[in-house]
Amino acid sequence: MKQNDFEHISDNELLEKFYTDSDNYWLGILLQRYTLLLLGTCMKYLKNEEAAKDAVQQVFLKAITELQKYKVAYFKSWLYMVAKNYCLMQLRNKNVFVAVEDEKYIETNETTRDEIRDKEKSFSLIESSLDELNEEQKNCVILFYLQKKSYNEIAISTGYSVMQVKSHIQNGKRNLKILVEKKMKNN
Repeated sequence: MKQNDFEHISDNELLEKFYTDSDNYWLGILLQRYTLLLLGTCMKYLKNEEAAKDAVQQVFLKAITELQKYKVAYFKSWLYMVAKNYCLMQLRNKNVFVAVEDEKYIETNETTRDEIRDKEKSFSLIESSLDELNEEQKNCVILFYLQKKSYNEIAISTGYSVMQVKSHIQNGKRNLKILVEKKMKNN
């Protein structure tokens, strides 16, 4: 069977098939859907095609082992976070040897490391703050910003009206910002 034969099956249905019979075949179909997304994500962080391709393979392996241990509700956003975290760890662990006389290169490298640390801190604060939102806001924010769903798609999947979805997203975004800013002041 070809990938196209499974286009009509949602990510959640494929995950359920995997959880039901523990057959990696279903997971393979699911991971194949996101190969380009992962490659793009890894390229964004690693800035090297070969390193990005290697990272995608490592993320696939991690996904296979992690999904056997526990269930994931939002596969696409979870997979993106696994890829992002893997790339950040690669950058953090990378031993960079620079020539001392190349001042410009050293400054750029240190700036990049600081930027990576700042982004990691921001992502971590956002993740922890997301859990503090009420369930409606949290679900709508995740579906809209992480899964890139439209207002109508969110309304259909949650049972909320489009106006309720817009309200939950707007309030969730505002509350998320307040929570993150409060945590940044306390750090």
